[in-house]
Amino acid sequence: MITLLSRFFIDKNQSEEKQRSAWGRLCGTCGIILNLLLSAAKIFAGLFTHSISIVADAMNNFSDALSSFVTIAGFKLSSQKADPEHPYGHGRIEYVSGFVVSALIIIMAYELIRDSVLRLVHPEKTSFSIAAIIILLASIGVKLYMLYYNRSVGKKIDSLPLMAAAKDSMSDCVSTSIVTIAQIVSARTGFIYLDGICGILVGLFVAYEGFESAKDTLNPLLGQAPDPHFVEKVREIMLEQDPRISGIHDLIVHDYGPGRRMVSLHAEVPADGNLIELHEIIDSAEEALEEKLGCEAVIHMDPIVTDDPEVLSVKNKVLSIVEEINPSLSLHDFRIVKRHDTDRMVFDVLVPYGFGMDADQLKNEIMKLINKRIGTYEVCIHVDTDYSVRSV
Repeated sequence: MITLLSRFFIDKNQSEEKQRSAWGRLCGTCGIILNLLLSAAKIFAGLFTHSISIVADAMNNFSDALSSFVTIAGFKLSSQKADPEHPYGHGRIEYVSGFVVSALIIIMAYELIRDSVLRLVHPEKTSFSIAAIIILLASIGVKLYMLYYNRSVGKKIDSLPLMAAAKDSMSDCVSTSIVTIAQIVSARTGFIYLDGICGILVGLFVAYEGFESAKDTLNPLLGQAPDPHFVEKVREIMLEQDPRISGIHDLIVHDYGPGRRMVSLHAEVPADGNLIELHEIIDSAEEALEEKLGCEAVIHMDPIVTDDPEVLSVKNKVLSIVEEINPSLSLHDFRIVKRHDTDRMVFDVLVPYGFGMDADQLKNEIMKLINKRIGTYEVCIHVDTDYSVRSV
């Protein structure tokens, strides 16, 4: 159905951003309509059978309709163009809308659990109805379809709210299945507490999905480390541009919403290279990152010595010392400055989050080993944090 409707509501000649917004509105609108229909049918079935678990499932679908409305609003607001007050656009509104969806799910879960506990305290016998079972089974089928299209479109347009809606559809399938089984078992056994127990189970499952979705939408807002796959793609694109780019470091990714990423990094190039040619290579690398990954890139050139045997030998010894302290450490910007008295060794050490030593401890340990194994240098070490990984 979504594919068919997209032919009428998605203009393939529009920009990618407008198509993305149109997909979000289409999925959100379908979600509102389908969830309202399911909610109305289940309320009727729940009132007819006096089942709190069916009514709870109905209210869960009603909250999903509200969530779809928030999703549509999020896509509408996030598609606004950048302005002087928001020069990076409004893409993060989509993350906010995803968090609102998660909050609504959690609130509804609380309501479901509370009402189900009351049903345990004051149990009532439920009535078995074939019509109610048919409604519940049809609801599972509809939710499976919603899971399919929300997940498919969510991956297609890289949308956290739609992926959150897909997770919610999965939880709805499970919760409705529990309610359906409870209705059948309760009718056959006469166990009056089963309805309330299943209502609590449904509420707990919904709450879990709500918290998981909230985490997925909050992390980008708080500034999570970039996707390792994205980091690796940046590295591959940089190194394939020209053999004179020998490595990259100090990669930082700023996420301002889907399709709005800004990247800054340092690229190592030969110190004796032609400055104009190297600048052209870096410009081409920035264009390649924008074309292939859809991000704006700013690249700083770090000149390194590539043909001095003495410098390379000392660098390898220092690298061995650094890796001996911890294999997760690396170094860059290594250089030796010749002076009249004592030569100066300068380099940066890159440490991941979660590293056990503070900067001063690490510097002292490296200096001690350098003085012991390499010789007398005036050593200058700068400790950098690796923003491209989450932990050691």
